[in-house]
Amino acid sequence: MPRPGEHKVNDADNRDDLSITLGIEEEFFLVDPVSRDLLADPDPAIFEACEARIEPHKVTRELLRSQIETNTRVCESVAEAREALRETRRIVIEAAEAHGAAVMAASTHPFAQWRELAVTAKERYERFAMTFQESIRRLVIGGMHVHAGFGDPESRIRVMTAMRRYLPAIHALSTSSPFNGGHDTGYKSYRLNLIGNLPRTSLPGPLYSRAEFDEIISEYRRMKFIETGSEIWWDIRPAHAFPTIELRICDICPRMEDAVSIAALYVCLLRWLMRQDEAGALPPEPLTEVIAENRWVAQRYGTLAFFGDTTYENARVDIDDFMRDLVETLAPDARALGCEAEIRHTLAIIRQGSGADRQADLYRLRRLEGDSDEEALRRVVDLVLAETREGVF
Repeated sequence: MPRPGEHKVNDADNRDDLSITLGIEEEFFLVDPVSRDLLADPDPAIFEACEARIEPHKVTRELLRSQIETNTRVCESVAEAREALRETRRIVIEAAEAHGAAVMAASTHPFAQWRELAVTAKERYERFAMTFQESIRRLVIGGMHVHAGFGDPESRIRVMTAMRRYLPAIHALSTSSPFNGGHDTGYKSYRLNLIGNLPRTSLPGPLYSRAEFDEIISEYRRMKFIETGSEIWWDIRPAHAFPTIELRICDICPRMEDAVSIAALYVCLLRWLMRQDEAGALPPEPLTEVIAENRWVAQRYGTLAFFGDTTYENARVDIDDFMRDLVETLAPDARALGCEAEIRHTLAIIRQGSGADRQADLYRLRRLEGDSDEEALRRVVDLVLAETREGVF
């Protein structure tokens, strides 16, 4: 991966034209607190209770009836985003617990069986089920998406392209889906394997103007593959409904503080890249194939990743070394955005492990201590349920 400080611009400042707004979407599972399995048909009162309290945020029904999605209000800072996440998580957890459910922030459930779950009765989701068949029915996943509003349409596209090389490292920090269908997959993020069965996913190619992106959408629509740009499911994309660049690669973080840290890293990177774009100093793009390889390394190894180093200084670079260099490079932008502690927390995630690391470690420990496979997996659910509440109440 390219060294983050290789292309330098002048130190950051507090100019208003470099401001960034953000909003965070989180997709949760609704769990039976007794069996720890997913609730195939949770009480509709959960959604009604959320909708009664959620403004100025939003709550929506997701692809599966076992899921619920929250969207924070537009935030002007990372500090506001933390408070917004605290509010949305608290509302969903309280509503669920009042109606016989628990809330789980992980990108796969350890042992839920997709055949036992049902698609939400909504025209869009039913159309997807008809089109994509078993690929969509197996999609028992949740994620975290971060919207960032900045600049003009042209600068957003250029910065989005420059952001691609950092997506593997960002994703590695978020990994929370090591289990699927009752077994350890060997991946820190099996979610990306599942979503990769659908078209229009994974990395976008390099784009350098809004017209290029609009042409892609126009061609897809002309061929009747999509109805709107919301059916482009890349790891990062221009949002369909908002003037934002939407980070979509991340697993959902069990711990709220990790989610805030990743959002802070994203906005600091955007600000840094905005300054490079303004100076005409964005670096040349690495091969998309190399970024894709690093993406696979991130989903396989998470916080233990060794990425390919496209600077040619080394064959591979440890994620810890890469992130330390990156945090140092982004320090002026973190100061300007008031989130220095939050981006430093990314280093703590590497030291302490991501949600996937903690799940896999607990599972192996419980098996060594005599738990059956089923008992160990239920303990993993308990861990994630507890972490979903951390810092919320």
